[in-house]
Amino acid sequence: MTVKRMDNVGIVVEDLDAAIAFFAELGLTLEGRAPIEGDWADGVTGLRNMRVEIAMMRTPDGHSRLELSRFLAPPVIADHRRAPVNALGYLRVMFTVTDLEDTLARLGKRGAEVVGRVVQYEDVYRLCYVRGPEGVLIGLAEELVPSASR
Repeated sequence: MTVKRMDNVGIVVEDLDAAIAFFAELGLTLEGRAPIEGDWADGVTGLRNMRVEIAMMRTPDGHSRLELSRFLAPPVIADHRRAPVNALGYLRVMFTVTDLEDTLARLGKRGAEVVGRVVQYEDVYRLCYVRGPEGVLIGLAEELVPSASR
């Protein structure tokens, strides 16, 4: 096996504070926030004179992290935040939640909007996509049957 584990998923945002608040409302915990720059950062990203502020957030189960990045330099050159779900590249991050209706109500107060509608997949999940901070696509799924029972 080559992969040991997935470390994180990265999302670029304009308003880092709003993104942190949104994902904290979803239940993620802020692990740290830091500026990133220097030769090593330029080398790994291929961007010269890169300066970025990142916030690392951990999921409640402790197994996954979300890296939120706000680029200070160079300027952002593309914007995919409102791309439809069939666009090439990044699609969405999916989270399992305990109570979908409560989660939607709380995230709605932070500007989240359901993309289509809440649907039920067989007797297993209720799920939907929402547009989160700055239009980022987030999937939410409520397990109807605990995974140990399947």
